[in-house]
Amino acid sequence: MFNSLMKRLFLTCCVLTGAAASTLLAQTAPITQPEAHRRAEALLKQMTIDEKVGQLNQASGVIMPGLGNDKPDELIVQGKVGSVLWLIDVKEINRLQHLAVEKSRLHIPILFAFDVIHGYRTVFPVPLAMASSWNPDVEEAAQRLAGQDARAAGIDWTFTPMVDIARDARWGRMVEGAGEDPYLGAAMARAQVRGFQGETLGPDSVLACVKHFAGYGAADGGRDYDSSYIPDVLMHNVYLVPFHAAEKAGAGSFMSAYMDLNDVPASGNHWLLTDILRKEWDFKGFVVSDAFAVKSLETHGYARDPEDAAYKAISAGLNMDMASETYTRNLSKLVAGGKVSEAQLDDAVRPILEVKYELGLFDNPYVDESKVDSVLSRREGLDLERKVAGQSMVLLKNENHILPLSRNVKKVAVIGALADSTQDIEGGWTVERLFGGPGKSHPVTVLAGLKNKLGTDVQITYTPGPPLSRLYPSMFDALLGTKPLPPPTASEVADWLEKTKAAAAGSDVVIAVLGELASMSSEAASRATLDLPGIQEQMLEMVAGTGKPVVLVLENGRPLDIRWAAEHVPAILEAWYPGTEGGNAVADILFGSVNPGGKLPVSWPRVAGQEPLYYNHNLTHEPEDRPAFTSRYWDISSKPLYPFGYGLSYTNFKFDHLRLSKTSMKAGEATEVEMEITNTGEIAGDAVAQVYIHQQAGSASRPMRQLKGFRRVTLQPGETRMLKFPLGTDELSFWSPQTKVWAVEPGTFDVWVGQDSTAGLHTELVVTE
Repeated sequence: MFNSLMKRLFLTCCVLTGAAASTLLAQTAPITQPEAHRRAEALLKQMTIDEKVGQLNQASGVIMPGLGNDKPDELIVQGKVGSVLWLIDVKEINRLQHLAVEKSRLHIPILFAFDVIHGYRTVFPVPLAMASSWNPDVEEAAQRLAGQDARAAGIDWTFTPMVDIARDARWGRMVEGAGEDPYLGAAMARAQVRGFQGETLGPDSVLACVKHFAGYGAADGGRDYDSSYIPDVLMHNVYLVPFHAAEKAGAGSFMSAYMDLNDVPASGNHWLLTDILRKEWDFKGFVVSDAFAVKSLETHGYARDPEDAAYKAISAGLNMDMASETYTRNLSKLVAGGKVSEAQLDDAVRPILEVKYELGLFDNPYVDESKVDSVLSRREGLDLERKVAGQSMVLLKNENHILPLSRNVKKVAVIGALADSTQDIEGGWTVERLFGGPGKSHPVTVLAGLKNKLGTDVQITYTPGPPLSRLYPSMFDALLGTKPLPPPTASEVADWLEKTKAAAAGSDVVIAVLGELASMSSEAASRATLDLPGIQEQMLEMVAGTGKPVVLVLENGRPLDIRWAAEHVPAILEAWYPGTEGGNAVADILFGSVNPGGKLPVSWPRVAGQEPLYYNHNLTHEPEDRPAFTSRYWDISSKPLYPFGYGLSYTNFKFDHLRLSKTSMKAGEATEVEMEITNTGEIAGDAVAQVYIHQQAGSASRPMRQLKGFRRVTLQPGETRMLKFPLGTDELSFWSPQTKVWAVEPGTFDVWVGQDSTAGLHTELVVTE
């Protein structure tokens, strides 16, 4: 939600990107959904049972321990593969596609899939960072370019967006989503679906896959893959909201989650996959399991054996089996035995065939290998990435206006292993990091970005400190053969600390780039603590002790325990993993070329013991909004270090003149929240207006605050802007555990506006019968 100037800038970039891509991507006349349905029905009548089952099989395209032991050539020729994943070699994609189209009986093309999470060759900030922009247009533009790159390289289907609500920073996959709030999460979900698919699926689209359906982010203890126990009221009002938003935006596929939801595995959960997704939401696409999740129904103790796993998965409503071959080996037997009807099988296959028609794969199944590099190397992609990264960073502290730094500085000390790590600046789930990639993205580290910004006249010294390492390897470390490093010895620690102190003492300013390796925030990357890994905090304390100005730049995929820094370091910039141009974007902000305007999409804990921590909890006995409130804990404040929606700017904003177009209305009607924002500072900057509500009484206790509107706007010095936000059925209704329905209940609603979830400008709305 840009102001008009910034929106024109971004959309111009996207138009140029799309125009450049359109001359390089094969053009095919789009097929409407009704026509795709007609063709799919006709094709189904020609297919054998084995060929139908084959369309439900997603095979591994690579030979790698744990991913696949054989190439799928023979199965493809037999018509027993509907999709291939984990393959990005364009020549191999074309080779397998030729087998499917030219050698199989019915010539049905393969759907090639990959985790294009936040970019292909050009890597954008991680999704949690893009959510920090509080600007859905940013994420839509980024994913549009990522989709164009992926489609040009032969990828038709991406396992994105991840829309799991994450209320616990210990959970490693927080980095892949939009944080803790369903309203913000829904906005970002819609944007990503539009970015990849466009308004409708077509030959230039990449099929989006909404994951992980559903409740995956509520794993016990923040431990990835562990069970989730979520009452219906939270499922409907919190965890399902962004999924439903993505479905309404037209998402063509969903991915079932790994974990048990209330003791029923999500990949065999009829309530999720049929009752909610198909019956309540009328979803017309298809569902793929997460990797090996159908086979894992046996591991869960939910299925007796693989045949039972296949039966329970397809009966629940799961269309495609990702890589476990459980459907391939068992579904035909289940149909022959009458346990699964051919009509059920047809229902599972039909939407997969429809998608292949809509994507234009029957007419144009191959990649033009000669044009791939020209699409992936577009300069406008890097320009867009730098802008998106700048929009995504959050200024957490700026004591005495230490930032922006003066360009007249002569000596800069840079510390931290992450400051010059090309592997980590882009974050996890990058194509090159996982499987080698189609080329080099040439990521710009923070150290490189500072050198680009300051030139050769400024002396920059770099002290990395010892390398960071996980105690236990990640699943990706295991795949890549990376082993954990031993911790530094006491003498090595002492030596690094002395070097750090000396570098700081000889500088005018210290820029500490600290945080987590990319492998520390991702799948199978949960944590019991949120401390800065290794000796990073010791290094920070050492440089702060010199008395020199210190700026802390964080590279991470979750909030970390930075209590010491929040008290002793004058400036803190949350950069997250900012992407290919991330180092340049950090330098832009540190030296004032860009004014930071990002806001936190999560509540920032003080310590891991506060988790799960989220702003939109219920009022209970002795609520925290009372003047006499101190803390729920006796040893530490129970409030976050930084609240949800928080973020500073180099200028200041005033919110004023809050009013409602109607202060009283009937249920089902709508009012408008009107406010004015003024830039009271001396430079232009971005404000994010946020609207929160609270239902004072009703059939159930309601959260103390709920985000129900936001907009990011750029204001010139002294400029005042009036903004309006609707409050109607969509914003005021909720699913009541008493009535079991969505409704707007009569009563009084608090309404607040401001810059974060502690906003103080207040009025009331009365809703009558």
